[in-house]
Amino acid sequence: MTSSALPIQDYALLSDEECDVRIVAAKAALGSRCVILGHHYQRDEVFKHADFWGDSLKLSRDAAEADAEYIVFCGVHFMAEVADILSRPDQIAILPDMAAGCSMADMANLIKVQKCWAELAQVIDVESSITPVTYINSAADLKAFCGEHEGTVCTSSNAQKILEWSFSKREKVLFFPDQHLGRNTGYRMGIPLEEMVTWDFEQPLGGLTTKQIKDAKIILWKGFCSVHQVFKPEHIDNFLVRYPETKVIAHPEASFEVCEKADYIGSTETILKIVRNAEPNTRWLVATELNLVNRLHEECKAQGKNVHFMSPTLCMCSTMFRTDPQHLLWILENLVQGIVVNRILVPETIAKQAKHALDNMLSQFV
Repeated sequence: MTSSALPIQDYALLSDEECDVRIVAAKAALGSRCVILGHHYQRDEVFKHADFWGDSLKLSRDAAEADAEYIVFCGVHFMAEVADILSRPDQIAILPDMAAGCSMADMANLIKVQKCWAELAQVIDVESSITPVTYINSAADLKAFCGEHEGTVCTSSNAQKILEWSFSKREKVLFFPDQHLGRNTGYRMGIPLEEMVTWDFEQPLGGLTTKQIKDAKIILWKGFCSVHQVFKPEHIDNFLVRYPETKVIAHPEASFEVCEKADYIGSTETILKIVRNAEPNTRWLVATELNLVNRLHEECKAQGKNVHFMSPTLCMCSTMFRTDPQHLLWILENLVQGIVVNRILVPETIAKQAKHALDNMLSQFV
């Protein structure tokens, strides 16, 4: 057993093929002590080595229920934080590349959200009037903020149920960091667009008037996913000219205009389920991350289904893409030597409040 970590520099120039062989060997050596989680948006070279596949919350819950000591999350930073919060004390969450973040999550940080809360308090009684809701795509300290203020967390698949719960507690919702998920969900709940205002964190009072704040049902943070921003309504229009029989399905992180033109709106798991269960020889135009769409296309070809990426410009999650076979191998071979690198450990005070917010969400699905 070595006394210091194997350096990442020794892995940078390895071929993917050599990494594959050594990853398989390292996994065999670790056995049930290690579980690898692969998010749907992860690149194929890494995704194929995962023991569990899915969205971020599903994977964290899968890992917590596993016997593994080590949870290697092939995703981005906030996902590994959730895994650490929900896992047992004897489990260790690891992120292969610490640079794998989320640009959307970065658009809302604790300082900005606390400032927003303080400014809203100048207009209304925030504690009795607003339920803070953070999308799971956010840092642990924002989940803790929601826990502290008796708010909660949502995912793209349960956002409507969580908003219903939130409105049962208070009359308004502060929703961050993704404005599109909030707007698309609220609209489908019957909330008029004019009652969903956007808080611009770079402007005093979010760029809103006191009347707009008092009249709003949902205050949406001005955040977005850079991947889902590439999809445009004209992409749908142009595709339907060529293939009018196409069914359109969009992730709710896409813009309101795109979702309005879609036949179906749903999370990654929903997209997979609908297309997989569709009739053979159908055509689908999908607005979500490229790696997922490409895998779904290959999977469905045998049924005569054509699955297309919506944008003519190829775009994948660049931060998710940072996790490569070289980093995964580096993590695993260090674990074989008894060394943990890139551990994600949420401070206990933050983890406690964040778990309270997560428990508020999970209590709705018992």
